Amino acid sequence: MSDIMSCMPFEQLLNWVRKEHKEKQTVFGLHKAYVASKDQEMHIFGRPLETPIGPAAGPNSQLAQNIVASYYAGSRFFELKTVQIMDGAELAACVNKPCIKADDEGYNCEWSTELYVPQAQDEYIKAWFLLKFMAKEYGLGEMDGFQFNISVGYDLAGVKSEKINTFIDNMKDGKNTDVFKECQSVLLKYADEFANFTAQDAQSVPGEICNSATISTLHGCPPEEIESIACYLLEEKGLHTFVKCNPTLLGYDFARARLNELGYDYIAFGPFHFEDDLQYEDAVPMFKRLMKLSGELGLEFGVKITNTFPVDVKAGELPSEEMYMSGKSLFPLSISLAAKLSEEFDGGLRISYAGGADAFNIKEIVSCGVWPVTVATTILKPGGYQRLTQMANLVAPLGIKEFNGIDVKALRALAEAARSDKHYMKSAKLPGTRKSKENVPLIDCYMAPCEEGCPINQEVATYMKLSGEGRYEEALRVILNRNALPFITGTICNHNCQSRCTRNFYETPVQIRDTKLLCAENAFAKVKGEVKAITQTKDKVAIVGGGPAGMAAAYYLARSGAEVVLYEKKERLGGVVSQVIPNFRIDDKVIAKDAELLTQLGVTLHLGTVAPKVAELEKDFDRVILAVGAYKRGSLPLEGCETKNALDFLEAYNQNDGKVSLGRNVVVIGGGNTAMDTARAAKRCPGVENVYLVYRRTKRYMPADEHELVLAREEGVEFKELLAPVKLEGGELLCKVMELGDIDSSGRPCCVEGEGTEAVQADTVIVAVGEKVPTDFYKENGLEVDERGYARTGDNYESSRKGVYVIGDGRRGPALVVSGMADALKVAEDIVGADVCLDMSETADEQVTYEKQGVLKEVVKDQDGKRCLSCQAICENCVQVCPNRANLAIQVPGMEKTQVIHVDYMCNECGNCASFCPYASSPYLDKFTLFANLEHMKDSKNQGFVVLDRELKQARVRLLGKEFTWQKGEASAVPEAIANLMEAVIDDYAYVLDFK
Repeated sequence: MSDIMSCMPFEQLLNWVRKEHKEKQTVFGLHKAYVASKDQEMHIFGRPLETPIGPAAGPNSQLAQNIVASYYAGSRFFELKTVQIMDGAELAACVNKPCIKADDEGYNCEWSTELYVPQAQDEYIKAWFLLKFMAKEYGLGEMDGFQFNISVGYDLAGVKSEKINTFIDNMKDGKNTDVFKECQSVLLKYADEFANFTAQDAQSVPGEICNSATISTLHGCPPEEIESIACYLLEEKGLHTFVKCNPTLLGYDFARARLNELGYDYIAFGPFHFEDDLQYEDAVPMFKRLMKLSGELGLEFGVKITNTFPVDVKAGELPSEEMYMSGKSLFPLSISLAAKLSEEFDGGLRISYAGGADAFNIKEIVSCGVWPVTVATTILKPGGYQRLTQMANLVAPLGIKEFNGIDVKALRALAEAARSDKHYMKSAKLPGTRKSKENVPLIDCYMAPCEEGCPINQEVATYMKLSGEGRYEEALRVILNRNALPFITGTICNHNCQSRCTRNFYETPVQIRDTKLLCAENAFAKVKGEVKAITQTKDKVAIVGGGPAGMAAAYYLARSGAEVVLYEKKERLGGVVSQVIPNFRIDDKVIAKDAELLTQLGVTLHLGTVAPKVAELEKDFDRVILAVGAYKRGSLPLEGCETKNALDFLEAYNQNDGKVSLGRNVVVIGGGNTAMDTARAAKRCPGVENVYLVYRRTKRYMPADEHELVLAREEGVEFKELLAPVKLEGGELLCKVMELGDIDSSGRPCCVEGEGTEAVQADTVIVAVGEKVPTDFYKENGLEVDERGYARTGDNYESSRKGVYVIGDGRRGPALVVSGMADALKVAEDIVGADVCLDMSETADEQVTYEKQGVLKEVVKDQDGKRCLSCQAICENCVQVCPNRANLAIQVPGMEKTQVIHVDYMCNECGNCASFCPYASSPYLDKFTLFANLEHMKDSKNQGFVVLDRELKQARVRLLGKEFTWQKGEASAVPEAIANLMEAVIDDYAYVLDFK
């Protein structure tokens, strides 16, 4: 129904929870319940509180099911989504969708509840009853072990309006509301069916829902207005009160400097809000007056840190001009403000905290005396609400019972530590897309992003699982199935798989490359002898070039039974890996291990031998593969300067054990991996004191792998950013100063010439620019080339000469080692006429995988396979990250994997699931959708269905651009899998259909 979410009746919610819990042992898709302990109970506002954590006022606290899911996972303090006088359709017209982007630091452009205020009130009261029921029925804690906290705004007139005033009064005591009576009646109706929750429990549910409020004001709200709202809530409404504070209290200069030092220099904001918002010098005396007033009234007063931090939309993150920042980038600001105010008040000011809290800092925050703590961004990431369980378990043993002031020294130390804590620092490079180019399928959408992102599609999840269990030999067998070079790729692969790993949304990607090498080192001696030829072809194949592509082609073909002869003009195999990549990164002993596999398979090697011409090879071989690499050196002419080519330098470096004369000052021009290798090698040359890496953009936009960039920086390479070289003069490289412009089609900011020049000391200038394919070689051997000088090839990489293939860097220009291996695999399969690899994927243990989800955990050396989330078997990212539970994982009889459907009436098109789906899709738009009725279906373009008759199992279906009626047992255009899915919804998930 477009972006309008609907509220479920209490009876539907109750039956949904009961049936799902009984049959699936889950609640709204959550697999782990948090059980509170009575002896760890805290107290606030005169009421008990089993854990000091919960959802912040936001997308995770506006519907009853959101609050239920949060409670089940461990929340006990609920800051309900803000209500204000503007609501419903009027508000919806002002909020652009999608409105949430939480894939790294968080952004949103939403405001307060999108419901009408009376609807919001009803949702909160329904949740109040459901949590009471679940606490007793499922033994999750005491029925009074949680608290609701209302959030109201944005000005005094609005708060005093009839709409908001009625809401406040009903939240203080809701016994006379229709929804309170309805909830009580429904619970009494089913009381005989409950195991633990009794009719007496239903009748004893108190109407006093909230006795506390958090004030949320708009940016620019005058201090006297804020104080007047607080006084009204304290004096007239008798509510314990928090006032939300903005990080703008820290001042523009502080915020800009802190974010810059942590790598968030690209986040744009100006001084406007810092000048227009509440000022620190006004805030402190106000808080002192309110503390005094609350004390006289016997109430508690405190501040909520923090409210929104507005930043500019610069790269189309969300469809608005301004958005609100949250998550890991907000933590260093929020905790600094908390520390500053605590020092001001000698620890006496109570602080309710939000702003980047998660499992990595929750224990420290609460230990300082800062609580309750509410979160949003962390539970909008994969793992979702389930992340709260880990947080609850971390704070439970702290033994805090009451607020006894804040440990100012510890809080200041926490704020200072955030300045260098990796958890809050932005990566040296902005992450590229983690999405596949494929659209999400309606059925069986699970795939491991790491495997899809690997050019040779290794069964990563399978060998990570085996490695994590210490089964290295089995893991290596899986690796060798598709990977011909486990030692080379385990050492220097740029591991695109890791950049796609779902763990990037948790903390750190699974160390796939290191794990591959671990398996190779531990099992190679035993497994090597098992590598044998399987007769699939009797072709005789010549391979020209012994780099990674040529070695891989020899491996795949020889294993398939081909007679393979490989020619390499150098004395050893490895190509650019051996000749050019510095030996401090990989040495020939490592490469020799992979070469042993070729010997094991009977490949004939002609090393130090220039291969015969293609015409000669064709006489003796059925097929010829040219894997000669892009060996023609590139150049960058500069005025008054004779530059060195990076590959020439690196080759000389390796041949001379690093003894290359370069002078004191070396400039490397470029920003790719070769540039990083060159700079690091130059730094090791005798006599070199300074190595400068010159690049026309900033390091964040360099094409180099982040790991290599970081190593270069750690080894003392000095980055000279935003410089374009012009000429060498008097031992100095003169460069034009550049500036970053708007984002271009590459996703990077374009470079524009700035003002002035800058000189960089340079005795030697080394140019790391793209190498060129050997056009002359192809022409000499009778191959057609295109206008770029590349050999013309078909989809199977066969050249214009039948039976002659071109693979590797020589086909496309310099690329990844594993890309050359992918070429080799494709050509081998074309020659053999069949798959040359087996399917070695294994199914994952569902329970083990669900236990890992939602748990933040750092890399454990040599055991990192245990962190793998087995996405190829269980993904459910879209299910986990949806605040409203609008994406549903269901079991369909006869299908091995759970299937995902989208429930239209629960969705408000926040767009959060789009960020985390590994496909080039948005699940809320692209997954098969369940509509509540025909009107809702008409209002949407999604493919999906409306159940027309449950008994007949009849539905109206929209599929592949057509609409028709489906009924079980009758001939239909609906594919069997889709029909089975709809039938499963009707038979096993009827509670989803009870919406009215």
